[in-house]
Amino acid sequence: MRGVGQHAGSANGQRIRQSCGAGLFVGDQPFAWSWLNPFAIDSAAALAQGLVLAVFFYWGWDAAFSVTEETRNPGDAARGGYIALVTMLGLFVLGAIAFQRVMSTEELAENGAVGLSYYAAKIVGEPWASLPLIALMFSAVASLQAGVIPTARLTLAMSRDKTLGPIWSRLSRRGTPAAATIVIAITGGIVACLESAIPTLNEAILAAVNTIGALVAFYYGLTALASAVRFRGLLRTDPLAGLTAVVVPLLSAAVLLGLGVYLAYYYATLGGSFAVAADNGWFNLAIPAVIVALGLVTAGIAKWRRRSPYFERTSA
Repeated sequence: MRGVGQHAGSANGQRIRQSCGAGLFVGDQPFAWSWLNPFAIDSAAALAQGLVLAVFFYWGWDAAFSVTEETRNPGDAARGGYIALVTMLGLFVLGAIAFQRVMSTEELAENGAVGLSYYAAKIVGEPWASLPLIALMFSAVASLQAGVIPTARLTLAMSRDKTLGPIWSRLSRRGTPAAATIVIAITGGIVACLESAIPTLNEAILAAVNTIGALVAFYYGLTALASAVRFRGLLRTDPLAGLTAVVVPLLSAAVLLGLGVYLAYYYATLGGSFAVAADNGWFNLAIPAVIVALGLVTAGIAKWRRRSPYFERTSA
């Protein structure tokens, strides 16, 4: 819990606060409220792309929730997750304003792949302009940690319910899912190697955003929908609690699932043949489709072969 919060929070937070905080005061571009208004975007495709990018950025904010059983006070994990959510919102807004205060629209478009170094060079110049890149390298470690830790504990819980095999629930002497952590780290390394088929880093990141972002939108949406169904009884017994446990998740599910459906339609209608490219619609559809298919096969094995109790019907 301490590692997730301190590494992921402090590394990314310090990097953004220090570099972006300066941009708020030294930038020469006039501030405009339209920077923060999603309805100012006149293209539905561009708005959807921005939303899926936001989903991709926020993916992992709930990492603290996955270590609840490893904390002395489980409430600390819950508070940590919500603090991370609010903090990330503030940091992203700060970064969005600072970059647009320092860089014009043309500069943002021309220097997207090297935007951080270009931004720093305009503020302080070399050699100090290299510091944000060094901080970015360290924050990549924090992002890796925030990705591996919750996934290992998710697979541990699934193995406990017999929806995954026993290897995922093998614990170390400290009680952590060591085997799952190693398998996930190796899998991530293999995926990173496969991304070398995409020619440039910028395109590889865009491909990851398009494919993973759409998938995350679907599973966050399904999670929100499950929450609304599970706690629907609160609307009768405790309307105030029902507002946060049913109504808000239901609205969130509508937005996220709607985004996923629109992106699937948009990618399918781009035309052209399949190619390993960030702007290829069939490629952006194929990756999530393969992952979903693997999930369905795994669920089928768990239900009919392992007889997992997870699939037994229980009363709400």
